[in-house]
Amino acid sequence: MPSRSAEAADAAAWRAADPEVELWLDYDPAARELPGYALGRRRLRGPVQQEVTELHRAGVRCLRLTGPVHLCADAPAASARALTLLREATGQGLAVLWQAVCTDGCAARRRFHHLYPPERVTGCAPEVADGWRATYYPSKCVFRRGPGFVEVRDRRFGTLELFTIDEPGHLAQVEALSEGVDLELLPHAVHRDFADAGLIAEQAGRAWFLPMRVRRWPFPSLTV
Repeated sequence: MPSRSAEAADAAAWRAADPEVELWLDYDPAARELPGYALGRRRLRGPVQQEVTELHRAGVRCLRLTGPVHLCADAPAASARALTLLREATGQGLAVLWQAVCTDGCAARRRFHHLYPPERVTGCAPEVADGWRATYYPSKCVFRRGPGFVEVRDRRFGTLELFTIDEPGHLAQVEALSEGVDLELLPHAVHRDFADAGLIAEQAGRAWFLPMRVRRWPFPSLTV
């Protein structure tokens, strides 16, 4: 079991790992070259859901993660925080330019294939990134809230998997997991059930929720 000093160091590293992004007002690469469309670089220091919502309201439609993002279980806090940002940006409909790094083959297992595809995946065969781009579509793994439950619809692995979360202890953790929860503080039953269902990633001493929040329902809805 990690010592309290190690846990404190992990928590501090997580808080300090604010993602840095480059921002534009348009999806189109040609339009992004026009005067006034580039907004420069910014370090996002707040909760990722809040930050992405504010960027979208300000007219941002494309962002670039300035550093490589490691996908594996041993990813540092900076990569884990970048992935939560990528999840929120994908759910908001933003285009994301980013470079992935994989050293243990996890990219081929499609856990992250609901996220906006990377330009390249270092450490994997080229067909991994090609397949990610070829099979990507919006809302591939999403959740939505109802009265007293959360529904997750997951098509990352081809067929639809439907999960209904209605136990109070599990529901109480969904919002916290969107930003990342210390693994030592996550109730065992919640950790076990979400991990078994493939709904959380565990990196840098934190667990974070993989499904994206539904913001706009696609048409036709049966494709989700």
